[in-house]
Amino acid sequence: MNIKEIRKIAIENLIKSNIEDSNTKISILLQYLLSMSKTEIMLHENMELDETQKEEIFKCVEEIIAGKPIQYITHHQEFMGLNFYVDENVLIPQPDTEILVEEALHMINRKNENIRILDLCTGSGAIAVSIENYALDRNIIKIYASDISAEALEIARKNAILNNEETNIRFIKSNMFENINDKFDIIVSNPPYIETQTIANLSKEVQNEPHIALDGGADGLAFYRIIAKEAKKYLNRNGWILFEIGYNQKEAVSNLLQEEKYENITCIKDLNGNDRVIMAM
Repeated sequence: MNIKEIRKIAIENLIKSNIEDSNTKISILLQYLLSMSKTEIMLHENMELDETQKEEIFKCVEEIIAGKPIQYITHHQEFMGLNFYVDENVLIPQPDTEILVEEALHMINRKNENIRILDLCTGSGAIAVSIENYALDRNIIKIYASDISAEALEIARKNAILNNEETNIRFIKSNMFENINDKFDIIVSNPPYIETQTIANLSKEVQNEPHIALDGGADGLAFYRIIAKEAKKYLNRNGWILFEIGYNQKEAVSNLLQEEKYENITCIKDLNGNDRVIMAM
């Protein structure tokens, strides 16, 4: 059986199981498993595959049908033009979060003084690593990245080195602010913000991502309450907090910040026009 035949069968199997973007997923899978580019696969579509290769392809197809994200199979996700390793211990970085990184970079790149940054709930490290890589002057920034998960922190460290062998990001195992002892000019976070009961209604792929990084409590606001209440203790004078929110959480999160006497509360929309990032000081 050649590549063309296997590709056709694999796509048909995904379509029968109502898997979206079947063509794209099989293309990515074949590139990964065969160590070939998209162009090479097209040029060699009549190349015969051995039994081991066929078994591995169809095994992965079954995993996709069961809800395993393709990124957990290939261990790769692009974010901010950078390459990130991902597995079942971390959320898969999404394009919406790039808005959060861009807003943080706007703040950082306007300054010409030393800046201390905390990435709370860092997960894969996508936010901290992207900030380090795109800051105009890396010499003025000191980044700390924290997470409750030791496994996530190992992945974040791996991604920091993957994208910058001389990375200076410091990683801290901490349940929110529990082990944070410094003060910062910017605290940035993409915390869990999905309502507990809503998770069961999400796609199988999302449900296969770590629930600890999804579950924001009964109303999705549990971690925003902690941040709103505690962050001021860890902010330098004129310091800012920035975090990602769900598309319908602007009013609720803004109210939490107002209750804790934050100022200059601003909401930034994503490219789809949804409320996505809250900023305050």
